[in-house]
Amino acid sequence: MIRNIDDVQMNKVDMEGVKGASMAVMVGTSDGAPNFALRSFRVEDGGHTPRHSHDFEHEVYVVSGRGTILLGDKTHDIKAGDVIYVEADLEHQFKSKGGELRFLCMVPAHRNCGDPTPGSRGGDS
Repeated sequence: MIRNIDDVQMNKVDMEGVKGASMAVMVGTSDGAPNFALRSFRVEDGGHTPRHSHDFEHEVYVVSGRGTILLGDKTHDIKAGDVIYVEADLEHQFKSKGGELRFLCMVPAHRNCGDPTPGSRGGDS
């Protein structure tokens, strides 16, 4: 399977605390990937993801744009080409700055408690 991030349908992230963010599952369990899911995010200029934490880690690659990421109690500038590790249970939030921010986010297919990770399936999830 091959997908291009510019060819997938992005869906609005509909959660409390979100402004101008959309997501698509690039590869997930519905594609036969048993262990990880790769998600594509787009955050509009001035937008942000929710400030939140959860019981699973994720790894992020910034595809384009600039912004900031909150990791715990520290805010860091981020830009295209950066790689970010977000520990499980660490409060975090992405914000775009000066244009659209796009990043790829890899998460385990199953949470530490064993339940499926939200946004890991793809297809109709």
